[in-house]
Amino acid sequence: MNAFAARSGDWALVTGAGRGIGRFLCRHFAAKGMRIAAVDIDEAAARETIDLCPTEGRALPCDVSDHDSVLAAATELSDANIAPSLVWLNAGVGSATTVLDAKPHALDWLLGVNVYGPIRTAQAFVPLMPESGPRHVGITASSASVTPVSGPYTLYATTKQMTAAIGEALMAELAPKGVGVTILCPGILDTDIWNAAQARPERFGGARQTPGEVGDHWRAQPGPDVLARGLDEALAAGGGWCIVPTETDTEGKMADRHDAQSAGLKRYAVKQP
Repeated sequence: MNAFAARSGDWALVTGAGRGIGRFLCRHFAAKGMRIAAVDIDEAAARETIDLCPTEGRALPCDVSDHDSVLAAATELSDANIAPSLVWLNAGVGSATTVLDAKPHALDWLLGVNVYGPIRTAQAFVPLMPESGPRHVGITASSASVTPVSGPYTLYATTKQMTAAIGEALMAELAPKGVGVTILCPGILDTDIWNAAQARPERFGGARQTPGEVGDHWRAQPGPDVLARGLDEALAAGGGWCIVPTETDTEGKMADRHDAQSAGLKRYAVKQP
């Protein structure tokens, strides 16, 4: 895999850039001299992110769950001759619902943002990248992508395992082109993902403010800056998995998942040499 080093003046595009991990990513790469295309469903929040960056930037309104909205953002970038050398598929939402209990709106919303969103944005923004030079694609999954699915956020965990699988698909598709891919899997961080419904579109049930006390657990965790070291190491290595847990039991849970998969392996259908 080709190492990626941010170059001053190059463009980095980040979805879900209005807050949380997306805002961190924008500021992180701007600090390295990159110009920033901040993409978010909340244009005002994206503009706030750009204002916090020391380099040139552009805020673009975009609902990653909406095909036409994504195409409009890509067209705006193309018309402005912006060719991002780094594309980070970061937008994601959370919901405390389960596979069996999810209402249709909740199901469509989580799939629309966490699964269809990275596919749509990859299809729209990756073709805008330069044909040569340092290029990289990042995708934000979750520590829930690498541990056994457990309650109460089972639907969220399910969609985030799918997010990570999209990252693996992009690895396979982009490797022949010399483009590395990083799958970022953070643990629970002090972000507003617990209140993601504040920006939920009407077709998914509309905006809803989650009670503030729900966010207490998230507010007690480290901020997204804790991702910086692992992120830089992954990019320098050319990509791959970048798992930065904030819970002490994540590694053990990963081992449990792998052990369960190994225990379920039935070799009798494989013809022995």
